[in-house]
Amino acid sequence: MDKKMCWILIFLTIAGNVVMVQWTVEAYLGREFEQVVVYSGIGVVLAFIALIVYINWRKLEYSTEGHR
Repeated sequence: MDKKMCWILIFLTIAGNVVMVQWTVEAYLGREFEQVVVYSGIGVVLAFIALIVYINWRKLEYSTEGHR
């Protein structure tokens, strides 16, 4: 995975997190509590994926700068 693909994945997962937060709030205010758990879980998974991709990007970024 190259650095550009890492950034695309990071932005997509963060955008997904924004949507999940919005849906979680709407479900909570609409008293659909079973949906709150689902949307929150998806948000946590997306945040974990974004963290892993960020760590991978950081590793790629610093390993290529050292060889220049």
